Amino acid sequence: MKTAVTLTTALLMSLNTWAAGLQHVEPPHWWAGMRDPSLQLMLHGAGIATATPTLKPYPGVRLKGSHRADSPNYLFVDLDISASAAPGELQLDVGGTVLRYPLRARAPGSADRVGFGPKDAIYLVVPDRFAKGPTPPAGANGMKEGERRADPGGRHGGNLSGMRQHLPYIAGLGFTQVWPTPLVENNSEQYSYHGYAATDFYKVDPRFGSNDDFLAYTAEARALGVGVIQDIVLNHIGSGHWWMADLPAPDWVNQWPAYTETHHARMTLQDPYAAPSDRKRFTDGWFVPAMPDLNQRRPELATYLTQMTLWWIETAGLSGLRTDTYSYSDREFLSRWSARVMQEYPRLNIVGEEWSPHPAVVSYWQRGKKNHDGYVSHAPSLMDFPMQTNLLAALTEADGPHTGLTKLYEGLAHDFMYPDPANLVLFDGNHDTPRLFSLLGKDVGLTKIALAYLATTRRIPQLFYGTELAMESPLERDDGKVRADMPGGWAGDSVNAFTGAGLTPVQRDMQAWTRRLFNWRKSASVIHDGALMQYAPVDGCYVFFRHDADRTVLVALNKTGKPVSLPVARFPERLTPTDRAKDVLADTPAFTVGTSFTVPARSPLILEISR
Repeated sequence: MKTAVTLTTALLMSLNTWAAGLQHVEPPHWWAGMRDPSLQLMLHGAGIATATPTLKPYPGVRLKGSHRADSPNYLFVDLDISASAAPGELQLDVGGTVLRYPLRARAPGSADRVGFGPKDAIYLVVPDRFAKGPTPPAGANGMKEGERRADPGGRHGGNLSGMRQHLPYIAGLGFTQVWPTPLVENNSEQYSYHGYAATDFYKVDPRFGSNDDFLAYTAEARALGVGVIQDIVLNHIGSGHWWMADLPAPDWVNQWPAYTETHHARMTLQDPYAAPSDRKRFTDGWFVPAMPDLNQRRPELATYLTQMTLWWIETAGLSGLRTDTYSYSDREFLSRWSARVMQEYPRLNIVGEEWSPHPAVVSYWQRGKKNHDGYVSHAPSLMDFPMQTNLLAALTEADGPHTGLTKLYEGLAHDFMYPDPANLVLFDGNHDTPRLFSLLGKDVGLTKIALAYLATTRRIPQLFYGTELAMESPLERDDGKVRADMPGGWAGDSVNAFTGAGLTPVQRDMQAWTRRLFNWRKSASVIHDGALMQYAPVDGCYVFFRHDADRTVLVALNKTGKPVSLPVARFPERLTPTDRAKDVLADTPAFTVGTSFTVPARSPLILEISR
């Protein structure tokens, strides 16, 4: 790809101009035509803080100034790039050495790209565990941790080549977005595979491939109709990040007199009675000793993280962001960060991770929420942990006034808490939770009910790779086993999800059923934008409708071990005996509904209704 080659070449040219030992220029390049004209370069090299930069005259670009931090090896250079500036090459003289800085043209329509939304279905992959391509990545030698596939907590060798090879599989399942866990460099001695401890924000981990490989991956995904959501970590870095050997300033990370870990008490941010020390420990405490906690109150760091985010969106043509450990970052920074991202890309989507079972806590972070304390967020979406909790409870608890299916019904009734509930991401599980099939007692019927609900309720559905194969895990948290290898992703695998070889009857059935469900959803526009009407659960069966002026879909979930006959008279607002119905999950002819219809035992029923 021409774009990818130019990216690498431009970065190398920038670095090569610095015979005096400049080690980092970040961002590596920028663009003309961004809506915010400001750009702050971080220059890192021995003694560079003493330099006074000058800019060769360039129409539409102005050097506003520069400043140093505590370290003598960093210089922050502020530029103003007006709307009149054309793409080209800036020449910045820093202490007698000329830095040639690329100012690129934005891709056509970049600012108005449409991000993921209710029309989409997301497939989550862990790159190290999904597939190892036939072409080994170049430049992986010298990394601190090598491949140890036999170790559940080690690197298994999955890479971008393997991910790219199996993009048609994801598209064929009916998914329109793919979310890989972080791909940036994690050069740690152990547990480096998960990606959440960055050691270089601007570099794809060489064991996955190169930046160019990632751009090729996103381009091929788009060609298949699949957008790419990038996992961004703003809260922390890995202890091996190059900053840690030479911090720009002591307060670049949150420092304590002695090591202090976050207590994960996320409600302290909304609790009117919370002790300030508890709030501080939640946001400023570290996750683990190997993950230094970033201080986004430091202005240069806040700018750095924001520009890094924009750089990846523009460079890779992303369709959205998933933001890890969202509320752990400084919340005023999050407000400014999300506002800047949405300023540049008004139709993009950002989904934040706020791992709480309480709608009041999750809704606090969604764009448009009128919060009790005046806090304003600009993130359009959040991961719907409350409804994911309710879904599991609905299918594992006995039904009662406050248990079982009632939790699903009442959970959805709490949508009044959210400014935009349809834009929440509801998921079967993720890389931090036990596998759905195991949590549901390896019950195929209950698993299909869960996926049918994900696909049809008023949310954006997300599936964890391998759910379509009924992959299993321990019931307690065991990350290495939850993130097991995708069958068939490695040469010599006896079971292959991509070809079907070696799959059990249960796996074949689940895969085919999932493929049918999500391919139907792609064209079922009433599921994307229709209203929802639900009826209180009765006798182990829960029914809701998606509808608009022209279209109606009935969804019935029967968790009992016997077929349930439901009278049409119970649903007078949405159904009549003369309506025609088509079962979208079965190859059966359409039928007249009549006075009642039957929901099979331990099954979902999805009917397209016409009259």
